[in-house]
Amino acid sequence: MGAEQIRRWESGALAHAVSDPFGQGPLPWLRGSENYFDDTGQVVPWYADLARSTGGGTRTADDVHRQIKGFVSPGAAAPGEAIDFHITVDPPQQFSVDVYRIGHYGGDGAAKITTSPRLSGIVQPPPLAADRTVSCHHWWMSWRLQIPSYWSVGAYVAVLTTADGYRSHIPFTVRHDHPADLLLLLPDITWQAYNLYPEDGRTGASLYHAWDERGRLLGEEDAAVTISFDRPYAGAGLPLHVGHAYDFIRWAERYGYDLAYADARDLHAGRIDPSRYRGLVFPGHDEYWTTPMRRAAERARDGGTSLVFLSANTMYWQVGLAPSASGIPDRLLTCRKRRGPGKSALWREVDRPEQQLLGIQYAGRVPEPSPLVVRNAEHWLWDATGAADGDEIDGLVAGEADRYFPRTSLPEHDNRILLAHSPYQDSEGATRHQETSLYQAPSGALVFASGTFAWSPALDRPGHVDARIQQATANLLDRICKRD
Repeated sequence: MGAEQIRRWESGALAHAVSDPFGQGPLPWLRGSENYFDDTGQVVPWYADLARSTGGGTRTADDVHRQIKGFVSPGAAAPGEAIDFHITVDPPQQFSVDVYRIGHYGGDGAAKITTSPRLSGIVQPPPLAADRTVSCHHWWMSWRLQIPSYWSVGAYVAVLTTADGYRSHIPFTVRHDHPADLLLLLPDITWQAYNLYPEDGRTGASLYHAWDERGRLLGEEDAAVTISFDRPYAGAGLPLHVGHAYDFIRWAERYGYDLAYADARDLHAGRIDPSRYRGLVFPGHDEYWTTPMRRAAERARDGGTSLVFLSANTMYWQVGLAPSASGIPDRLLTCRKRRGPGKSALWREVDRPEQQLLGIQYAGRVPEPSPLVVRNAEHWLWDATGAADGDEIDGLVAGEADRYFPRTSLPEHDNRILLAHSPYQDSEGATRHQETSLYQAPSGALVFASGTFAWSPALDRPGHVDARIQQATANLLDRICKRD
C-alpha cells in the first residue's frame, strides 16, 4: 500500500485506540459542536474554528502531505523562559499560532491566551531516520515564544493554522517551582512512546509500531528501540491519551484546587521538590518510567507527600532518557522491551514490581468497558457518593486494568484497603478482576491508584461523567489538601 493510500483506521493511533475507548485521537480539547464529516468525507473535529477558516472549514493536517506540522523544545518552561517552535509548512505560506490554556473556563475547556504575528512558513527537510529512530532536530526554528511573567502555569496547546486553512497542534507546559497543594505531572514520556510520527506508511515508528517496505503496519517486535522528542506528534499533533490529563485539569480547576504543573521529564531531571506539595497527581496513562522518576516518587511518598494515580498500567516499562546529538538533555527515549544487550525490561522483571509503589499493578487489557464494582463503601473515599457495597458504576473499567497481586510484596504501610473489585472479560473470554487501591505510608502519605483508564474521563468528559467518581476524587484530594 503506497503512502498516499494510508487509511485512517490502519494508523497507529487507531491501532491503539481499539484497546482504549478513551484514548482516540484527535481528542476534543476545546468544546463546541460535535464532530461531523464534510462533503469530502473528511472529519471536521470539535476544535475547528469555522469563523476563521477559508473555504468553509479548517482541515486537519496529515503526516503524508505535512501541510503544517511542528514540535517544541523544550516541552516545558517557566515564565521568563522561552519555547522554540520548529514548524514545516507545505506549500510554503503564512501561518499563525494561537496559544490556548486548558482549564474549565465556564465549560469551554480552554481559553485563548495569545496569537503570534503572521509567520512565514517554509518546507523543512524530511525527517531523518536511522534504525527506526525518526528525528526532525535539523529543522530550523520558526518562532520563539517568550513566556511572560504573568502567564498562569498550566497545560497549553498551540494551534497552528495555515493561510489556506490547514491546522495542527502542539502541546506544551508552563511550570514554576512555587509551592502548591497539588503538583500535576503530565506524562510526556508515555505520550512520546506512542507517537508514530510520521504516519506516512514508510518512515514513522513508535515503541509499538513501524512500517515495512509495502506500507504495512508492523508490531512491537519490529518497532523502534529509541525514539526522539524532536518531532511532531502524529496526525492532528495531539498525543494519544492526552485527553485523560485534560479531563482532570478541567474538573480540578473548576473546583478551585491549587495546582502546579510539570512534565514527567521534570520529575526525571530532578527539577521537582516534592516537599513543596501535599500531593503529586498522575492524571493520565503513565506507562513509561525512568529510574530517577521512580526514586523521586518514592522519596516523595516517604517524605509525606501523597501520590494519586488516576489511570492504569502505570510505571510498567523501565526506560532511559539521553541527550540529542547536539547535547540537549532528555530528547531521546530508549526502551528495548526485552531486546538486545543492556535491554530495558518490565519493572516487575527486575525485582521492582510496580505494586511496591502503587499498591496494585497492571493486570491486562479490557476489550469492552465493564462496571466498576464498589467495595468497602463505608470508607471515607465513598462518603456522600451514595455508593453501597456491590454497586456498579457503569463503564468505569475500561482500556486497561490493574489489580492486587497476592504473590507480589506490598509497600510498607500503616493501613491499606481495596475500594473496588470488578469482574470483566479479557480478550480470551476469561473472567478477570480490576481493583482500586488506597494505602497510607508510614510517613502519613496516602497513595491512591484507580486501576482503570476511565477514572479521569469520569470527572469531566461529555458522555462519561459520573457524580460518584467526582465526589470520591474530591474526598481524596480534600483529605490530601486538608480542606475543611
